Amino acid sequence: MVNRKTEPVKMYERRSRGDGDVEAGLAAQAAWLSYIGGYTHEDIAARLHLSRIKVTRLIAKAHQRGIVKVFVEGTSADCAALEEGLIQRYGLDLAVVAPALDDGPLPLAALGNAGARYLNGLLEGGGHPIIGVGHGRTLAAVVENLPRVRRDGTRFVSLLGGLIHNAQANPFDIIHRLCERTGSESYFMPAPFIADSGEDRDVLTAQRSLRPVFDLAMRADPCLVGIGEIGDNAFLRLTGMIRPEDFARLQEAGAVGEVLGQFVDEDGVPLPIDLNRRSIGLKLDDLKGKQVVAVCGGATKARAIDAVLRTGAITGLVTDEATARALTATGAGG
Repeated sequence: MVNRKTEPVKMYERRSRGDGDVEAGLAAQAAWLSYIGGYTHEDIAARLHLSRIKVTRLIAKAHQRGIVKVFVEGTSADCAALEEGLIQRYGLDLAVVAPALDDGPLPLAALGNAGARYLNGLLEGGGHPIIGVGHGRTLAAVVENLPRVRRDGTRFVSLLGGLIHNAQANPFDIIHRLCERTGSESYFMPAPFIADSGEDRDVLTAQRSLRPVFDLAMRADPCLVGIGEIGDNAFLRLTGMIRPEDFARLQEAGAVGEVLGQFVDEDGVPLPIDLNRRSIGLKLDDLKGKQVVAVCGGATKARAIDAVLRTGAITGLVTDEATARALTATGAGG
């Protein structure tokens, strides 16, 4: 999709026209009265002229439909100690460690909720007119856990190219969801994640349809990013975001982790490879001086996260308890 005007490609709030689902409306009203108003189920039943059992079912339905988003403030002593350990080890400004939920190799439930709590706090605090957003399953989970509350005065912008086939990893899809949930103006880069050559990247980034979005991304602060691993189960490889031959070259070159299409070795040094030049998005140097928070975790990602944190480009980390323990242990990530 190409916008031939000089204005950035933008998505506006899409308002629901209502599908006649009265039950869904009642579920939202009952949940609002319960969690925001503080009413008991008996009070809600009397107010809505329903039975108490019906109210209980409506609130359960609100949970099932994702209408209710729950944030638990505070943290355990163990998680607090891990947060301090991460801050000291990597020189971070912020660390958030979500308690373990045993929800699989990629703890999306824990990471999505913790990341959404952080992002919601940013939005409630205000003062962030442009927020940059990366890609991946974890950031998609963050947006999914974000409450549907209108946020005026904030713009979201993709930090990297978004024209890829897999919707789960698509930055355009994440930006679209942010637009729907917050009503904010949202911008995506109408370009591929990786160009076919360095010359193609230069041509694409000079296009009138892309340049304004790129300039907006350069002004974004804070930025929310994911971290990719390099291995047999790497999401970049499984989704086809990286061609098999390019992925093989990455492994041969000693790539360990990735952030915004920039691949680094175990010491956090960007690799002198063509793929880093071909990626369309902000580079590590572009992140300097910004508040850059990575939301990431999982059983196989500790080494990649450790490598990316060593770049010095990341100022904050939201992760899960198991990953935090691996990172703060001697020889993190192995």
